[in-house]
Formats: sequence, C-alpha cells, structure tokens
Amino acid sequence: MPTKPSILKRATVARSRLFRADEIHLRFSNGEERTYEKLCSGGPGAVLIVPLLDENTVLLVREYAAGLEDYHLALPKGAIDQGEDLLAAANRELKEEVGYGAHKLQFLKRINLSPAYMEHGINVVIAWDLYPERLVGDEPEPIEVVPYPLSDLMQLIARADVCEGRSIAALFMVREWLAGNYQATEPVLDLTPTREFKHD
Repeated sequence: MPTKPSILKRATVARSRLFRADEIHLRFSNGEERTYEKLCSGGPGAVLIVPLLDENTVLLVREYAAGLEDYHLALPKGAIDQGEDLLAAANRELKEEVGYGAHKLQFLKRINLSPAYMEHGINVVIAWDLYPERLVGDEPEPIEVVPYPLSDLMQLIARADVCEGRSIAALFMVREWLAGNYQATEPVLDLTPTREFKHD
C-alpha cells in the first residue's frame, strides 16, 4: 500500500446550509505538494434502501431532484438521525418514502459518489419480508412508488429517468446477492414478530 500524504494545512473555504467545502494542502511521500478542495459530510451519514417486494420485484421511487431540475426514478434514501442505528434509519426511511416496513434488513456495503472530492458516502441496505406501514416524512409532495422486475434490470438502467449512479450500483449488487454471488459481511437484522406459545 502507498504511504498516505501528510496534511500540512486544512481550512474551510465555503459553507452553506447543507454543504461545507474544505481546502487541504498535502505533501506526498515523494515530496510533491498539492492543494485539493473537497465537500465535507455532516451528521451521522445516510442510507440507500433496496426494498424487495419479492425475489424479483424492487420498489423504486419517483421524486424531484433539484440537481437535475427534473423527476427521476431511484431507490429510496435518507439521512441517519443523530443517535439512530443504521438499519433503524433504513426501516424508518422505507416507511416514510415507500409505505412499507421490513421484517428483515441487511447492510450490504458503503459506497462513495465521488471519492476524489467528496467525503459523502451512503450505506446500501437490503430490505425484505415487507409489510404495509407508513410514517410521515419530510417530503414536500407525495412520492410515487414504482415496482420493477429485477429480471429487467438492463432495460431499467437504459431509461433516461434512471440516472443515479448509487441506485444503479446497488441494484446490480443486490441482483448478485440474490444469485448467491455476493456475500454480505454483516448479519441480517430479523424483526419478525414472535408468536406467543399458548398451552391449553
């Protein structure tokens, strides 16, 4: 493994309600020095959920994306609240955006959008054994939920309104997970209610 560069100086150069940009002056192991800028993450992180209605049906959401200035189709996602467990956050966001809760949740992988200049990453969580339950979220308008067959994944990613890289990567990972080609390192969280044994 290469030796990490030394951080000589770090300063915040811009800040908004949502973002902070830092300038970092680095010295590499060969003596070269460079200054980089990066967007810094705030808060405990975020989750991206792959809700499986059955082994071949994923639930997507259509919502407005300010960055695109248009609607797009993607997987549900949201921020982890302070002090909230990652899988609890995934189940909460699922209930808020999709109207389902999950009895079973599995952390799959943390992925980064653009590691060269962004700290921000998102935790991919698979959710299955779904049941109807809706929580009130902070969305400005109702979100359309779109069931889609995973067997038609290539047709899905060819659509113009499917353009978010994190969702596309997560869908391929889950397809391989379902086929037994991708192993998760964390255990499954099983929230299936237990039935009380009654003896007459």
